[in-house]
Amino acid sequence: MFSNIIFVYRNRLIAMIADIMAIVLAFLASYAFRFSFESSPPSGFASFYHFLWILLPIQFLFCILFGLYRGVWRFASLADLLRIIKTVAAGTVFLVFLWFLFKDREVLPRSVPILYFIFLTIFMGTTRLSYRILKMRKGMSDDAKRVLIIGAGDAGEGLVRDLLRHATQKYQPIGFLDDHATKKGRELHGIRVLGKIADLPAIAERERIEHIFIAIPSLSSKSMRSIVDLCEKAGLPYSTLPSLQELTSSQVHLGNIRKVSVEDLIGREEVHIDTTKITDFLNGEVVLVTGGGGSIGSELCRQIARFAPKKLIVVDHSEFNLYLIDQELASLSNRVQYSVCLGSVVDVAFMEQIFQRYQPKVVFHAAAYKHVPLLEDQIDVAIKNNILGTKIVADLAVQYGVERFILISTDKAVNPTNIMGSTKRAAEFYCNALNQEHGKTRFMVVRFGNVINSAGSVVPLFRKQIEMGGPVTVTHPDITRYFMTIPEACRLILQAGSFGEGGEIFVLDMGEPIKIQYIAERLIQFAGKEVGVDVQIVYTGLRPGEKLFEELFYAHEALAPTMHEKIMRSSADADIMSCRGKIDVVASEFYSLSQAQMLALLVEIVPEYQGK
Repeated sequence: MFSNIIFVYRNRLIAMIADIMAIVLAFLASYAFRFSFESSPPSGFASFYHFLWILLPIQFLFCILFGLYRGVWRFASLADLLRIIKTVAAGTVFLVFLWFLFKDREVLPRSVPILYFIFLTIFMGTTRLSYRILKMRKGMSDDAKRVLIIGAGDAGEGLVRDLLRHATQKYQPIGFLDDHATKKGRELHGIRVLGKIADLPAIAERERIEHIFIAIPSLSSKSMRSIVDLCEKAGLPYSTLPSLQELTSSQVHLGNIRKVSVEDLIGREEVHIDTTKITDFLNGEVVLVTGGGGSIGSELCRQIARFAPKKLIVVDHSEFNLYLIDQELASLSNRVQYSVCLGSVVDVAFMEQIFQRYQPKVVFHAAAYKHVPLLEDQIDVAIKNNILGTKIVADLAVQYGVERFILISTDKAVNPTNIMGSTKRAAEFYCNALNQEHGKTRFMVVRFGNVINSAGSVVPLFRKQIEMGGPVTVTHPDITRYFMTIPEACRLILQAGSFGEGGEIFVLDMGEPIKIQYIAERLIQFAGKEVGVDVQIVYTGLRPGEKLFEELFYAHEALAPTMHEKIMRSSADADIMSCRGKIDVVASEFYSLSQAQMLALLVEIVPEYQGK
């Protein structure tokens, strides 16, 4: 500790001596420049010494008062330059004051104060800049990797500044790539914009680049995929800054850099929401979330808690999932009031007790079975949970005066080829039918595609298969799916629920569908393995009820824009009341029906069903 104190004061003393020398040299240079460096300057030059002995201590005092020795020269910045200018300006004003004070006895050419200001600013600024460059050169590791930075915006500037500041790091910035036409050839901190992003392979080869940093937090997943493909083409490793949602501050530094993840490739879009409208919707209300321990339900709980509901009621039939969300809600800093309730939505007595006790005003119905192949041979289970479970919760919502009921649906409900999708379509019908019958409770549906990293989705499955050495199983080389991150989906669900008037089917903009094969290949590469060498991809064929591609809406659904660009609105089908009656029949006769009879009724309820 004592040695550190000596080191700090030694450096300050060196800085002070350098500034004293700069003051003397600047004053001497101003006189010499004024008299054109004459070998025998006029007699007025003798007054130089008289002014200098008075100016020197005063100018040095200004250096201390303006805090020139609080900074570290290695990190000299624009703020330090402004501090130097203020300090020198104060000294120049004092010099002019001296001239007025001694003008009858001493000669001070009028140009000298101006020249003094210029020279001293240059000298003091140059010493600091030179020291910083010297430290950077000295500190740069001999084996530092040559890096190319994608993006010459604010994030790229912040990243290269941090790389240069911490020159002992193992990266040496060589140049930028940016598609902005006006930036080509420009420099940031001495690092030039070498070309466009499409030129990456050629420039990387020419400049002997060893690593790529992607420094565009606002980059879309589509653009990220394009850049990653270029990096792969160049055969170079790559890293990225987090997306805007993940960055907790505007400061960008090397510590933010991380490996590119599959979420960056298929779900990086930033979602802006109207928090004021959602606050009006949820603040001070009792909110019930069914399936609150699942992937979507638990994230809904996290986000709802931010809007200070009067109470949050979480229902789930999985003891472990309910335990996890209980622990998470208990740890929140805002200490939201909540209750966790272990039970199933198909248990009428249990659900009625929930409604009777808590009197919720907003219901998010996320409870559902969703595994397509598993439900193909268990029609009774799918109907019981996805249709009758929805009916029970929706009927209770009407009975107990719920104001808004939001059903979480799926793209598999559109032209369904499987039992799961058709039961979710039937649930959509039932909710829209209740909306027509009962004006007090506003029912709405939010429909979207796959979410990344949800339980049972392909991403966790592929990761597990890769950890085991493969093979990675893909059903078909051409199969595609829509993807969205769980937080993004839940933000849009809340937004849709906030402006829904009842009877709408809200369809979320999922972007472009992604090939499952592409995801498998990238996950293998992210694990540091080579596709087809370290880990094989095996095509197993489409599973029962599975489609090559999914759809988000029917051809007859007239989609209309809403106040949010990522949410479209469709009106409910006209002939839904007859579907509601058939669902009532299924509910009343459920335990006496055979599997074949249930399937026949399901086909009647959902005529679009293209399955068995």
